[in-house]
Amino acid sequence: MNGVSGVYGQALYDLAKDEELAEGIGAELVEIRKILGENPDFMRLISSPGIPKAERLGIIDEAFRSSVHPYTLNFMKILTEKGYMHTFPACCDVYRNSYNADHNILPVVATTALPLNELQAAKLRRRLSAITGRQIELENRIDPACMGGVRLDYDGKRVDDTVAGRIERLHSMLKNTAL
Repeated sequence: MNGVSGVYGQALYDLAKDEELAEGIGAELVEIRKILGENPDFMRLISSPGIPKAERLGIIDEAFRSSVHPYTLNFMKILTEKGYMHTFPACCDVYRNSYNADHNILPVVATTALPLNELQAAKLRRRLSAITGRQIELENRIDPACMGGVRLDYDGKRVDDTVAGRIERLHSMLKNTAL
């Protein structure tokens, strides 16, 4: 945990967990984060010190009251009141990391040249689950520069078995070989 985002993100998670709302509030945070990312002007508006706090809180209330749990709404209002709304994405990360730790979930990003089909994704999830002993939450990112194969990023590690990665390793090996 780091600073403000650690304290606030963990506090929201602890509350949601105690009330057995962790999954639902987590899903709301994902959606709100997406909305705020797609609407940076809205984020600037509710973070602007030039607009009175009461007005900014009213904007948040109007925008989210009917679509999120009161805990989520109040969380956003507290961050806004304290001038910490800019930490919202980091708070979401802390919340998600705590949820994943409690539920033995390992997020994995699989980067491939072409999208994985359902069968490939299921097979990869099963294999990684067998290796790690954890439930796998798989995200497939597409990068044509991979040329083929798969690059896995999880737990701060990278396993690169892409064609581009193999070529780079071969190039490095040949470059460092004395003839």
